[in-house]
Amino acid sequence: MADTQISDHVHAAFDAAGDIDGALLPVLHEIQARCGYIPSDAVPLVADRLNLTRAEVHGVITYYHHFRQKPAGKVVVQVCRAEACQSVGADQLAEHVVKSLGCDFHETSRDGSVTLEPVYCLGHCACGPSIMVGDDVHARVTPERFDKLMQRAGSAA
Repeated sequence: MADTQISDHVHAAFDAAGDIDGALLPVLHEIQARCGYIPSDAVPLVADRLNLTRAEVHGVITYYHHFRQKPAGKVVVQVCRAEACQSVGADQLAEHVVKSLGCDFHETSRDGSVTLEPVYCLGHCACGPSIMVGDDVHARVTPERFDKLMQRAGSAA
């Protein structure tokens, strides 16, 4: 992403969320919504505007797993890792997902098509294990159902 694009996205993020008390998190969310991740070149711009150090901004970005420092794949898959889902097979599902995609959590598949992320509750505790594919939540996901969802996601991407 070009420097001018990043600067434009940062300015737009501040226009949208910069007036909020404790604006750092809302601004970072806005930047990620606009860019798909937090470009490293955005860090000094944010730090300067909020009178923070680059280290403080970087620390927040790296503390929260939600923020990406690299572009995500075409499809983002989130697997619930919370206890309710674990109790009904989420650990086995997660093993299958990692093996199937060829990447671990917080990584993107080699072909750049899928980013895998853990999530710690999707609100479907009674019907786990649950996953999110893009913006769609799926409940009672088995390894076989996951494979079918990925086939559908691949044809839609």
